[in-house]
Amino acid sequence: MSNPIRARVKGGVIEPLEQIDLLEGQEVMVTILAPTDREAFQRSAGQWKGTLDAEALIRDIYADRDGLLIESL
Repeated sequence: MSNPIRARVKGGVIEPLEQIDLLEGQEVMVTILAPTDREAFQRSAGQWKGTLDAEALIRDIYADRDGLLIESL
């Protein structure tokens, strides 16, 4: 049986981040694959949703840019 799961290393011990159906003491073979930057990015997608007003942020960025352009003239 092959069932990839996500896990985290804590104190030198691999802790599953998902429910696994194994008997206590059962031995398993583990293959370690570090996530790629793309996978990490995809997992974090949406984590900021609802924490800030994106439209206000965009307006502020453009307002700051306009101010910088006017001040530099």
